[in-house]
Amino acid sequence: MDDRSELLERLRINRGEGPATRTTGRRWPVPVAIGIALLLLAGGGAAWFLNAATDAVPVKTAVATAVQSTSSSPSMGRTLLDASGYVVALRQAAVSANSIYKVEEVLVQAGDVVKQGQVIARLDNSNTHAALEAAQAQVKQLEAALAAAKVSAADIHPGFLRNQAQLKEALISQDAFDTAKANDDAAQQAALVAEQNLAVARANVIVNQRYEDTTVIRAPFDGVITVKSAQPGQIVSPQFSGGGGIATIVDMDSLEVDVDVSENFISRVHAKQPAAITLNAYPDWHIPAEVIAIVPTADRSKATVEVRVGFKQRDARVLPEMGARVSFVDDASPAAGSTSAVSTAVLVPADAVQTEGDGGAVFVVDNRTVHRQVVLLGQKGSSGQTILSGLDPGTMVAIGDFTKLHDGARIKISQ
Repeated sequence: MDDRSELLERLRINRGEGPATRTTGRRWPVPVAIGIALLLLAGGGAAWFLNAATDAVPVKTAVATAVQSTSSSPSMGRTLLDASGYVVALRQAAVSANSIYKVEEVLVQAGDVVKQGQVIARLDNSNTHAALEAAQAQVKQLEAALAAAKVSAADIHPGFLRNQAQLKEALISQDAFDTAKANDDAAQQAALVAEQNLAVARANVIVNQRYEDTTVIRAPFDGVITVKSAQPGQIVSPQFSGGGGIATIVDMDSLEVDVDVSENFISRVHAKQPAAITLNAYPDWHIPAEVIAIVPTADRSKATVEVRVGFKQRDARVLPEMGARVSFVDDASPAAGSTSAVSTAVLVPADAVQTEGDGGAVFVVDNRTVHRQVVLLGQKGSSGQTILSGLDPGTMVAIGDFTKLHDGARIKISQ
């Protein structure tokens, strides 16, 4: 009989006997015996608890935080993916001179709205104007030379015709006729050369006129001046990409958002897919948008694919180079049925997710155990991993060694 059984036997009260009498065996006082029994039971429970704690997997925990991707269009449904990018202008131009010139005047300021063909600057045209005048003078000179050549040819030709008739009647020799013919041919060729010289001079006038025209800088299309780069007296040149320009014009109707989408999630995006654009400057303003195209190449260093997203609504608040977030919407899913379709996702630490392709799983904490929950993953960023479905906001998830976690695994929370 072990010590515990012996102790319990000693504590037993015999109702049939009289007052307790001392026996030959040693008996413990009742209070002492009860205390010893409690200590033994506590020791056994502690041993069991320590053994259970040894089997528990140490984990850290995190709480899933709700994030919302809202679309202002009632026809939009569940958000499949979020991506960040910037507003860019598909049509913009840094206007400059086509050669080295000094700026005479700049007629615009940053923020001005300009129309196509509007004069925005004038350059020093003293050299081009002088060249144009020289070309025009040469044209006049060659016009006079052509007129003289034509007169000379007209004067010589009748004599040639007369000599030709006299030769037939044998009134002149063959040598005299040949001389008359050579003089007539020379006069005709001189007139032709003078005409060609005049054509070259006129073409030279056109070239110099174009040089003259380039000293007047005009807007290439309708747009807004975003940068004024030159001041009067400054030298501008197309060779200098820094401050060598005059102004930058942006066509605000060509604005779009370019975002980088991870290769793992590019299968969720397609052309003409509805989306919602949220500008960093206006986080509560959700602009209806649509995927324009997926650029057919990947960035090897970032493992991303560029996606072009176009605005469905134009607004003066949208400016080039603004930061933006694009929410790609599942166009196959029904709308939420409200005036604004809201897709609630949750954000968890990236190391709380066990990824499997474009899906994944998390381990949800339930008291001292965990169970595995399959989820649909969204975009992964510096703030954590977005989970689109399969996990409710406020749920506690485990962060630990996934090789030791399984459904029903006992855990020990360590903060």
